[in-house]
Amino acid sequence: MTQEMLEAGPASAPVLSVFDFDGTLTRRDSFVPFLRFAFGTWTFAFRMIRMLPDAVRYLGRGMTRDELKAVLIAKFLKSVQVDWVEQRASEFRKVYWSRLMRPAGLQSVAAEVASGAQVTICSASPRLVLTPFAEELGIKLISTELEVIDGKLTGKISGSNCRCEAKVLRLESVYGPLEKFRLRAWGDTRGDHELLAAAQEPHWRHFHPRWQRGRMKIEKIEARVRQGEGHKNSVTGTAADKQ
Repeated sequence: MTQEMLEAGPASAPVLSVFDFDGTLTRRDSFVPFLRFAFGTWTFAFRMIRMLPDAVRYLGRGMTRDELKAVLIAKFLKSVQVDWVEQRASEFRKVYWSRLMRPAGLQSVAAEVASGAQVTICSASPRLVLTPFAEELGIKLISTELEVIDGKLTGKISGSNCRCEAKVLRLESVYGPLEKFRLRAWGDTRGDHELLAAAQEPHWRHFHPRWQRGRMKIEKIEARVRQGEGHKNSVTGTAADKQ
């Protein structure tokens, strides 16, 4: 399937509406505030201090974003009971809902559901943390999976971090070939570029205040994905940026 075919889209296809979560539907990241909420301020601060060498390596480009996230997950969630995380995630949703969620984003999700579209969150944050939010919204969730053995988290990601090209591939694994849909997508960071490039209706920082939207146009995102900096995306036929 060519990019031109994607841009045209099927004439009367069902609509698939895909929302990034952190920064798009929310005002800020959700995972780090969840860790602070779940473990308490002092434990959170102590473990974050222990991560300073890794943060310095990341800032010095000696570690990728995905590697830093893997360290964060291992520091906090290794050997933790899944049931405990689920309970804390449910409590976190109740306490932080109004603090985190963008009203315009909530209205858009509700409008997409009411229109009859298939609606899903597609996020790099762990599924265990976001499940209560997706359930409250009444939509599906595609997100980063954490490895579980005997009811406990191992501190490792299962599969790949759900960002960049992985978002499109995960959508394909759940919904099948995306060319059968009219794809609408909302995103706000580099991790959403491939998703936005695959959509016939892409929305960049759509719920942000105007001054925060920046100058990046969807056309520029598509051009960057086309440049061939990485390997081919099996869904869009375009190349993904190197991590």
